[in-house]
Amino acid sequence: MKKRYLYLDETEWRRLVLYLNEFRNKLIAQGRYTDCVDELLVKTASAKTVKI
Repeated sequence: MKKRYLYLDETEWRRLVLYLNEFRNKLIAQGRYTDCVDELLVKTASAKTVKI
């Protein structure tokens, strides 16, 4: 599998974390698994910053 990189500014990064968390909360409310969203949320929140 080929790796993909996503370059975001601070505002886009904050929105992504917010939307992933909202999606996770919806899944929890529906009683569905959140494993994939949890993994993506952790990766997003702990991503390194790179100046371009």
